[in-house]
Amino acid sequence: MESISRKTFIQSSGLLLAGEILVKKPGAFATGAAQQTETGRKPVKKWVLKNVRLETGFVYEDGEVIATETGLFNVEIEDGKIKAVLPNDPKADATDAKGQLMLPAFRDMHIHLDKTFYGGPWKARLAKNRSVKDMIAFEQKTLPELLKTSTYRAEKIIELLQSKGTNFARSHVNIEPTSRLDSLKNLQKAIENKKDSFGTELVAFPQHGVFYSHSEQLMKEAAAMDIDFIGGLDPNAIDGSVEKQIDFIVQLALDHGKGIDIHLHEGGEPGLKTVEYLTQKVVENPALAGKTFLSHCFVLAKLEKPKLEETAEKLAHARVGVISTVPFGSTIMPIPTLYRHGVTVMTGNDSIVDHWNTFGSGSVLQKANLMAQLYGQSTELDLSRCLKLATCGIVPLDDKGKQQWPKAGDEASVVLVEASCSAEAVARISPVKALVHRGNVVYRN
Repeated sequence: MESISRKTFIQSSGLLLAGEILVKKPGAFATGAAQQTETGRKPVKKWVLKNVRLETGFVYEDGEVIATETGLFNVEIEDGKIKAVLPNDPKADATDAKGQLMLPAFRDMHIHLDKTFYGGPWKARLAKNRSVKDMIAFEQKTLPELLKTSTYRAEKIIELLQSKGTNFARSHVNIEPTSRLDSLKNLQKAIENKKDSFGTELVAFPQHGVFYSHSEQLMKEAAAMDIDFIGGLDPNAIDGSVEKQIDFIVQLALDHGKGIDIHLHEGGEPGLKTVEYLTQKVVENPALAGKTFLSHCFVLAKLEKPKLEETAEKLAHARVGVISTVPFGSTIMPIPTLYRHGVTVMTGNDSIVDHWNTFGSGSVLQKANLMAQLYGQSTELDLSRCLKLATCGIVPLDDKGKQQWPKAGDEASVVLVEASCSAEAVARISPVKALVHRGNVVYRN
């Protein structure tokens, strides 16, 4: 197999794994009980997986993809990277993957790790149909209590994500006068505790509005800390001005070399104006291209086709991405249109069992499955393409069936699933059997 490298995952780190790790225990994936590995020990430098199922091509009939070809291989891992993909040697002294399918590790690109009921007693959210401003008032009362256990609960969510095959998340974290910088500091403790088994990006998120809650100074302080993106929230509805909030966010991002990720729930003219104004600011400031995202962006679901096509083209040209939780019901996001125009589309679980949302499985593979169902992507080829939503664009085979992952030099962040191919994994939300983060096993079932 020819060697091509891909970009490394941002801020991911190697797992500090117990010295007796799987190298010396062939078959551990198949026989070990579910286990979260310890931290604080030296990382494994080199080990080998055998009987790894990898996709090798498509099977065609009358010009249509009807199946996916796979084979068993040995995969050598060294210093957090895939060193080589070799013909399978069933007799090798290596960890036995037992024919499980290897896929790129999953990435949750929109989640709130800092505030959740998860990890504590069951609790459903309160009454429906509250406005965002109603929820701001509710948070101002409840955040002080949530902060008491937020570090522990963030760690519990990270473990949930790992059990679903995710080794990386972009988390929004509250920056507002109630919790001030404490929500960020508590989450950073959790991230530090999990740094060897999980990668993160952080978004300084003015959940209560930048100007509505007078969070300008706190946002400036957060921007100078260890965060990666400047967030925002419904500029017109919350702060009363699209231009004022976005100008503040853009300047803060430029001053500190950060990206931008704005929650946009608003529809209608204010929502469209936000999309267009932010896009124009990115065109004017090329340093923000590829680093600017609109989360949710529900307004796109309501645009007439000509305006949608025009807007998607502008987003792609400016390299402004969209992060969607793949909502269903009356709001069906135009993800296929965005993909067709070359817009970067990613997904995440958003809120998991908190005061905003009662639900949340922790699985972004489930999001890929939901996308396939919503848009009728039920063929072998279409289902295999849907995997990219869970992996941020990486799929084992290109559209023509040429093997493109894994290659020597790729980061060894992979998931083993109980499936025959990507299409089956998406269609059945196949069980995750093991997660490897930068060369070290961090979860196995």
